[in-house]
Amino acid sequence: MIDYLSSIDTKIFLFLNGMNSPFWDAVMYLVSGKFTWIPFYLVIIFFIARKFKWNTLWIIIAIALIVTLSDQLSVHAFKNVFQRLRPCHDPMLSGFVHIVGRCGGKFGFVSSHASNTFGVAVFLLLLFRVKWFSIVILLWATVVSYSRIYLGVHFPGDVLVGALLGVCIGFLVWKTLEFASKRYDILSSKEEK
Repeated sequence: MIDYLSSIDTKIFLFLNGMNSPFWDAVMYLVSGKFTWIPFYLVIIFFIARKFKWNTLWIIIAIALIVTLSDQLSVHAFKNVFQRLRPCHDPMLSGFVHIVGRCGGKFGFVSSHASNTFGVAVFLLLLFRVKWFSIVILLWATVVSYSRIYLGVHFPGDVLVGALLGVCIGFLVWKTLEFASKRYDILSSKEEK
């Protein structure tokens, strides 16, 4: 069963990774970059600060916790345990993978990018509960996660399980903050005070 799923995952990867062009190479490399999204993050922080005022620090700490948990769990509970080679490191796929930029570490299951982005996205959509924002933030997480397949560094399964891990982490951190808020009034917006 595992071999069958791995075979399907590889076929889907080769199909998605094979749809490339110089234009999309540049776009997806940018989408996947660490510093590309800083203006986006600053806008989100601005809206958090505007709505939650002094409690913004607690929300930023919660987001930092999501990213830390996602990174640590994706490496120590998945990558180092399952040791599934990234497509760009897999000798069976040599010559078939379109690689843009550097390949990264040896193992790719699960995608830390997917885990981080979906963790933050779920947390933020639960925080704001605004339909248009939920769509935008989930679209952002999806595009960043897809870019990892396009760049040749993750299989679709790596991204899918990474996204599920992120969703769970984002939800658990949200529930923890919500529980703490009942006692310490962390999530009150300035309009409610």
